[in-house]
Amino acid sequence: MALDLLKNGLLPPLVGALLDGSEVGLLSPVRFQALGSPLPSAPQPAADRRELGAALTTANEEYGHPAAREVGRKLAAPETLVVITGQQPGLFGGPLYSLSKAVAAVRWAERLEQAGQPAVALFWIATEDHDFKESSRATFFAHDGPRTFDLGEDPAPLRPMGLRSLGKEVERVLVELREAIPGENFSAWIDQMGQWYRPENDFGTAFAELLVHLLGTRAPLMVDSLLPELKRAEAPWMRRLVERRADVAEAASQRDRVIEAAGFPLQVRPQPGASPLFLLHDGERRRIEWQGEEGLRLRGTPVVERDVAWLMETLEQEPEVVSAGVLARSVVQDAVFGTGLQVLGPGEMAYLPQVAPLYSLLEIEPPAIALRPQALVIEGHLAKKLEGSGATLAQLVDPSLEMDDHLAGSAGEEFLGPARALLETLLTGLEAPALELDAGLAGPWRKTGEQMKRALDAFGGKVKGASARRDQMARQRLETLRNTIRPLGQLQERVIATAHYPGKYGREFSEALLDQLDEQDPITLQVIRP
Repeated sequence: MALDLLKNGLLPPLVGALLDGSEVGLLSPVRFQALGSPLPSAPQPAADRRELGAALTTANEEYGHPAAREVGRKLAAPETLVVITGQQPGLFGGPLYSLSKAVAAVRWAERLEQAGQPAVALFWIATEDHDFKESSRATFFAHDGPRTFDLGEDPAPLRPMGLRSLGKEVERVLVELREAIPGENFSAWIDQMGQWYRPENDFGTAFAELLVHLLGTRAPLMVDSLLPELKRAEAPWMRRLVERRADVAEAASQRDRVIEAAGFPLQVRPQPGASPLFLLHDGERRRIEWQGEEGLRLRGTPVVERDVAWLMETLEQEPEVVSAGVLARSVVQDAVFGTGLQVLGPGEMAYLPQVAPLYSLLEIEPPAIALRPQALVIEGHLAKKLEGSGATLAQLVDPSLEMDDHLAGSAGEEFLGPARALLETLLTGLEAPALELDAGLAGPWRKTGEQMKRALDAFGGKVKGASARRDQMARQRLETLRNTIRPLGQLQERVIATAHYPGKYGREFSEALLDQLDEQDPITLQVIRP
């Protein structure tokens, strides 16, 4: 049941180089938390988190977090190490990896606590992001296979997800879910989800309420990136990004060259003149682009031209309208919280080398970085079927697996094998006599042999297909396993919605994930048995 993600090519090349230790220098000054390395320690000096701790306590109590006050109090203490992870707020909890990220952060914080280091887990909900397509769809296992549900067309492109209500479409989706997955238990779960995923609720709040419900007292503090107290705390670091914009651009360019020289593609392509900041303008989140030494404009709005002084005043008066893009968010987040450990997914890990130079440039204590574990949920009866199928986990996640070849095995070779040998003998025996007659027959002799071998191979394929089809039950079992492990051609946790699993397994699912997931092992695809 074990699958090495690295050996099977399921991690980006740069992440693989970080895991094997060959390119950890590309993360400098950030430290990679490798398997078996010492636990991280709290950065010094820690950020003053008292105001944020109080604000997050209030917000999380509203989400229903039963331990919000206790966790908020720990966050405010300067000696507490912050473990942070995050994701954009997806419909019905987003893909399962959103939940496994939260669980990994919780497990890391608990491990640190056991070692005597006060620690707290945070989950950054990227409500400032505006990818509606990513946030507005969810895939569940229905009785006829994986099925994706969505909220329809994007009614307001570029509007941050935290400023959008779910709208009436969410009621339609809940009805469709109930029809697609019948059953008393799942129907009760849909009723419960409807308490969070209701038309007037926003994406971030519904997401937070669901994750808090699933993890209870062990839930991380949920951090809405649009929280006013957080935006005020970010403002000084945003100003520093603006003040040092030329140095930021140069540092980024230098690191990009180093990454490419090492033979790795850039995860985020450079955009000349683009800043790492966005501004909310008329309800749309638009990239700030530098114009000359002191000017700026908002991408896509040529009439909106301002200068750096205007932006600095905006950060002073309205910090909530300015947000960091992907190449600055981690740095600003870590400056505000004094992060000790970030838990990242493979894609995030792949672009972090492009972010890393900003820590020194902005004089921010860098955190340690850990790759999140990856999970695969398989029930006990399916695990037994996998063990009896003759297929390995590696074969079932391999997109090139030919089902007929696997099921047929060596079918037909008992008579095709001798036929191949005989054909080879006959062709060899024809070569010399043919060339004695005419040396020009060498080409036709060769082509005839190739055609005959291809025809025999094609017949062999039909034999294998017939053998495979003879046992339809075996085929059905194998297809069920593959659709469970690799639905829609991707690893399960990247496709199936978080909310699918508690609907099927109840509270036991969250407990299984919290108990079975090994936060320190990002290389093995971890099989969770609810």
